[in-house]
Amino acid sequence: MIRAGLVWLALASAAFAEGEAAGDFDYYVLSLSWTPTWCAIEGDDRGSPQCDDGQGYGFTLHGLWPQYDDGWPSYCPTLERNPSRRETEAMVDIMGSSGLAWHQWNKHGTCSGLSSDDYYTLSRLAYERVNRPALLRQLEQPVRVPAEVIEEAFLEENPELSDDMMTVTCRDRRIQEVRICLSRELEPIECGRDVSRDCSLTDALFAPLR
Repeated sequence: MIRAGLVWLALASAAFAEGEAAGDFDYYVLSLSWTPTWCAIEGDDRGSPQCDDGQGYGFTLHGLWPQYDDGWPSYCPTLERNPSRRETEAMVDIMGSSGLAWHQWNKHGTCSGLSSDDYYTLSRLAYERVNRPALLRQLEQPVRVPAEVIEEAFLEENPELSDDMMTVTCRDRRIQEVRICLSRELEPIECGRDVSRDCSLTDALFAPLR
């Protein structure tokens, strides 16, 4: 019986250790997702309301991710309560869905050391501090462009940024996300090597709003 109890404690400790300590990280990555790409790859198959014609979602907040200089924490043990449905639904205007808001708290927000309310407040503040190029929302037809064109558009609209503080990612030969590295105080900083992986495509598809 004692041996069985020790085994149970060992397994419980191992499970607990899968998540890093909440609040132990070096900087944030603000991830902005181009909704037409997400809809084409995933959202349409899910029947997501975010992808309905006329919704007008462009660069939405994918998440604000605590990051190490090398690697990142996730699913951290925390004593903070989970967000309420009201809290997650309040993020729909910039995240597209309450389900994503919940997932981002569960995987990343728990590692911030903040309450869910404070994490969402900080995420919104980070999102609103970045100028998302209006020109990209005015596109009427799909185009194929070098990924660096999207980066240049963000740099022009955000003069406090430099190219080593952000990265553009692609998926399925489409422009997927813009990721910006921020200090804990939300000041732009240089990204770590594992974040600085710019898409090298010269003909990435960039689709217009629906």
